[in-house]
Amino acid sequence: MKQRILIVSNRLPASAKRHGEDQWSLTISAGGLVSALLGVKDVDAKWIGWAGLHVPDEVGKQSLSKALAEKGCIPVFLDEDTMNLYYNGYCNSVIWPLIHYLGLPREDRLATTTNTELQYDAYKRTNQMFADVVLQHYQEGDVVWVHDFHLMLLPKYLKDHDINMTVGWFLHSPFPSSEVYRTLPTRLELLRSVLCSDLVGFHTYDFARHFVSTCTRMLGLEGTPEGVEDQGRLTRVTALPIGMDSDRFRQALKLPEVKRQISELTQRFAGRKVILGVDRLDIIKGIPQKILAFEKFLEENPNWNDKVVLLQIAVPTRTEVPEYQKLKSQVHEIVGRINGRFGTLTAVPIHYLDQSVDFHALCALYAVSDVLLVTSLRDGMNLVSYEYVSCQGSNKGVLILSEFAGAAQSLGAGAILVNPWNITEVAGSIRHALEMASDEREKRHSQNYAYVTTHSAQAWAETFVCELTETVTEAQKRTRKIPPSLPSQTAIQQYLRSKNRLLILGFNSTLTEPVESSGRRGGDQIKEMELKLHPDLKGPLKALCDDEHTTVIVFSGSDRSVLDDNFGDFNMWLAAEHGMFLRPTHGQWMTTMPEHLNMDWAESVKHVFEYFTERTPRSYFEHRETSFVWNYKYADVEFGRLQARDLLQHLWTGPISNAAVDVVQGSRSVEVRPVGVTKGAAIDRILGEIVHSENMVNPIDYVLCIGHFLPKDEDIYAFLDPEYPSESQAKPEAGSASLGRRPNGRPSNGRTNSRDSQSGAQEAQAASSREGSSVLDLNGENYFSCTVGRKQSNARFLLNSSEEVVSVLKELATAK
Repeated sequence: MKQRILIVSNRLPASAKRHGEDQWSLTISAGGLVSALLGVKDVDAKWIGWAGLHVPDEVGKQSLSKALAEKGCIPVFLDEDTMNLYYNGYCNSVIWPLIHYLGLPREDRLATTTNTELQYDAYKRTNQMFADVVLQHYQEGDVVWVHDFHLMLLPKYLKDHDINMTVGWFLHSPFPSSEVYRTLPTRLELLRSVLCSDLVGFHTYDFARHFVSTCTRMLGLEGTPEGVEDQGRLTRVTALPIGMDSDRFRQALKLPEVKRQISELTQRFAGRKVILGVDRLDIIKGIPQKILAFEKFLEENPNWNDKVVLLQIAVPTRTEVPEYQKLKSQVHEIVGRINGRFGTLTAVPIHYLDQSVDFHALCALYAVSDVLLVTSLRDGMNLVSYEYVSCQGSNKGVLILSEFAGAAQSLGAGAILVNPWNITEVAGSIRHALEMASDEREKRHSQNYAYVTTHSAQAWAETFVCELTETVTEAQKRTRKIPPSLPSQTAIQQYLRSKNRLLILGFNSTLTEPVESSGRRGGDQIKEMELKLHPDLKGPLKALCDDEHTTVIVFSGSDRSVLDDNFGDFNMWLAAEHGMFLRPTHGQWMTTMPEHLNMDWAESVKHVFEYFTERTPRSYFEHRETSFVWNYKYADVEFGRLQARDLLQHLWTGPISNAAVDVVQGSRSVEVRPVGVTKGAAIDRILGEIVHSENMVNPIDYVLCIGHFLPKDEDIYAFLDPEYPSESQAKPEAGSASLGRRPNGRPSNGRTNSRDSQSGAQEAQAASSREGSSVLDLNGENYFSCTVGRKQSNARFLLNSSEEVVSVLKELATAK
């Protein structure tokens, strides 16, 4: 059975013309992307897109849908107002200029704000309409391949419906640097939606690199060599240059019609070298720069007058837009001036056509030209250069190619690369191309020809589909390592059945108040640094703490004063600095630190952290009694990582080279703490102290442990888990306190017997670690460990955010 692919793009590869109420004639585009996508081997491809015209009546929609279905196409019907606001508005007036480095519209910005909002509403509405059509035709197991910036919201809309749907997104335009992209008002929503895709594709590595960098800078996510990672979920990013159907052009050269036109053109321009330009009359194509460079060439090389001609085809586009009308007038003025200056009675140096040419004529032009001149100011790919190379089998013409065209990365070895803004450089390249020795021409052409003929559009499409399938398979493997969501109802039922409950709660990113972020680089540092208890938790937390059958511990790496400020009014236990300090809220702080904890390294580490804080703007470090933390969460992402790498080198080669310390790296932090200072190493001592202080008689028969803990501190899950497999998978930290393990290496965790626990109050007070572990009476049903936000974890279950923690604790507090 063939794999089904739903190809989704703004336009269908079909033009429709209506004849009567229910009769339509269709013209399907040939070659290029269309043949590539519809011709993928062993695939049943369906194309979804706008039909290119407004169909107001139901009869017309049904008849057109039926006619298109025979061609493998599925229409999305858009009314004229929506299409104008969506396509001409937000797509072409906002996103398109921005990604081509032209910036946002500048004229009367205040007056156009409302209009831009209306355009974006239409953009969202249209993306949802596309999603509705996709979902109508989607079958389980289908692959959905979304194309271009017109549909950046579609991946999220599809994944919201079915998280297991396979979705790829490919951009056929440039993706700008983060400094340009960050000016887009809707930058975050579009980025997050694209990241819902399983695979994101670009034509060049530069565009892919810009995308990854933008995600790290705008969203604070982790950029990896494979793509963008968000708490364990990876969106793979790939650079995959598109090809073209070179066979179609090579075969066309054999047609009698094309041979006839080649002969006519050869006679017409006999004795003159032909430089060809084929572009849309578009702002980004650099046509004025090209013509001015040709003028500069004629100025500096008068011996070439009457020996060279520039044939420029300028295909009209967006003729109703004032900027394009202005461009057209500007080009006409330049061409007229140059022809008037360098022309003769028998010849002019520039032949300029404001029109498109048919396929056969285009092939003939490619074949007779000595040079193709491409001066794009910014281009996603530019397949004109590929087409030219395909038609130059015998002539061995030279390709002059803008370094700002995507094709420069593919054909750069054989082409002459130029900066189109430097007209002197382009003029010199024109002379070099015209005077180039035949052997160099042949070598350059052979290099490009080999690439173009082996990298077809169909191979590009098949490669993307293959990579998308592999990406989904790899994602499924990673998903198996991600804990399932916490079954809150089961946890509540077990809570109600138990007699002596223990709730262990992390603080930061678990019980804290979320801070709104507009996506500004680094977020609101002042608000985020001041950790505050979530306001919706005060009531539920008080109810849980006042329950005589429930013991609550807030377990945090934060300083003691932070926990005092937030939890002083609750009847609970506070464990600060990873459990090295402990107190009941009605008592005094005590230490649970192992004896002989060596802190001789502290002063030298402090100096290193101070040094890097000074040289890294918006970084800071926390001086705790048992550890130091340097945090660069709010600094520039890339600079912060470089500084962190340098900081680690300073630490390892200096103050901690022979010290008994652990260096713990968080997502944007570096912490130095003594060996053995982990939550897992501390929890046993803490439980022993609690049992002794509260004269606890009944064993703890229910534990709910929730926290956003660093991987280093997830040993707390291993200690508490009654079904933890073996010591080999979770070895205790070197130098850590005893975890009360049995001879087989498993934590005792409450399955006590006469050999595990010794009688006598005096020994119980002296050996709190043994008492801490033996008080637990847990099995697989009454123990719930839960990570917050960290997708890959040793915890049994997952909560995605502090908001979900609030919801669970509210349910627990009101359960009866």
